[in-house]
Amino acid sequence: MSDLKFPKRYLIVILTFISTCVCYIERVGFSIAYTVAADAAGVNQSSKGTILSTFYYGYACSQVPGGWAAQKIGGRKVLLLSFVLWSSTCFLVPLDPNRVVILVVARLLVGVAQGFIFPSIHTVLAQWVPPHERSRSVSLTTSGMYLGAAMGMLLLPTLVKYKGPQSVFLTEAALGVLWSLLWFKYASDPPRSEHPKAAAAGFGESLLPIKVSQKIKVENGGSTIKTAKIPWKRILVNLPIWAIVVNNFTFHYALYVLMNWLPTYFEQGLQLSLQEMGSSKMMPYLNMFIFSNIGGIVADHLITKRILSVTRTRKFLNTIGFFIASLALMALPIFRTSNGAVFCSSVALGFLALGRAGFAVNHMDIAPRYAGIVMGVSNTAGTLAGIVGVDLTGRLLEASKISYSDLSSPESWRPVFVIPGLLCIFSSFMFLLFSTGERVFD
Repeated sequence: MSDLKFPKRYLIVILTFISTCVCYIERVGFSIAYTVAADAAGVNQSSKGTILSTFYYGYACSQVPGGWAAQKIGGRKVLLLSFVLWSSTCFLVPLDPNRVVILVVARLLVGVAQGFIFPSIHTVLAQWVPPHERSRSVSLTTSGMYLGAAMGMLLLPTLVKYKGPQSVFLTEAALGVLWSLLWFKYASDPPRSEHPKAAAAGFGESLLPIKVSQKIKVENGGSTIKTAKIPWKRILVNLPIWAIVVNNFTFHYALYVLMNWLPTYFEQGLQLSLQEMGSSKMMPYLNMFIFSNIGGIVADHLITKRILSVTRTRKFLNTIGFFIASLALMALPIFRTSNGAVFCSSVALGFLALGRAGFAVNHMDIAPRYAGIVMGVSNTAGTLAGIVGVDLTGRLLEASKISYSDLSSPESWRPVFVIPGLLCIFSSFMFLLFSTGERVFD
């Protein structure tokens, strides 16, 4: 790498991008494999919603602990541990819809393990990436989620068809182990030589975990223990952080509802086969991948060229993304063809991803030292959205099935998509009112 003059931080960003890609292959993969197995076993929609949402209970429990662990131990180590744990669980657990207890425990364990991932990633990126590269680095890393979802939607239905649902679990475990080996070999903490102005810029060695034995000199010539006290109270009452939290909730409510229930919408709402849809079913997630990176590039351009301040850049992209997404979500039930539904869901998810250049990078703007912890707090809200949204959708569809006899009518799906659409409008106003791009926490 040194001979090619390839900065180490770029390698770190690429590896974190691959990590999010693999994680979302796992999440989409479970949704696809379980839906096929559950439908074959005659499981109803409400029970499916309960199993699909179980992951998010475990995911919610480990977000803040994940941020704390990344702060104290180091994001690099915690990220590796997370991958080892969830990959092992996928390898060991059988996919049998009738063995509900085993499935629930397994999804809880995978959720807990994956809950460490994003707080760890934000801690690692805050250490490695300078402020003027943060938007595109975070956007690239998080866009791995959408590329992973797109790849999962494209390839895994065929794998299920020819090799069975269990093959998805084994494939996901193999991908997790492969990434773990790459991370173990190539990842490291940033040396001071990488960033000589680390403390002033708010990244680099100054953000590494502080060991208990580490001492600093005081004026009288003695020494004292240097501790990193986390300002929990300030974090929990800070309005700019709550602006991030609300938008994270809304983003993940919409994403998780579509990610978990789009296969059911295509197959039962539109009477389409996922296998016969070809590559079109991956377009919503591919659009997220494209728009996420567009958002990051545009944000860094606006900031570095001083076209807009950091605050106005974040608010501009967040507002545009969420408003257009809200319109597309509420219009989705109107489209009754494959092309129309794919187009509308692609617009919705694409502009939601664009909005991430607003709220999702804002953790590092206002609290670079505590980026993992703030990410843990806001991602807990996002995970609660998964619990509420995925489970509520199952209940709404079960009620619609009783009212309309099946799920093929647009009225059956209207409340499913209107709810996240209205949430997008509300959260974008919250971000406009309370967010800032200025550093709030030292």
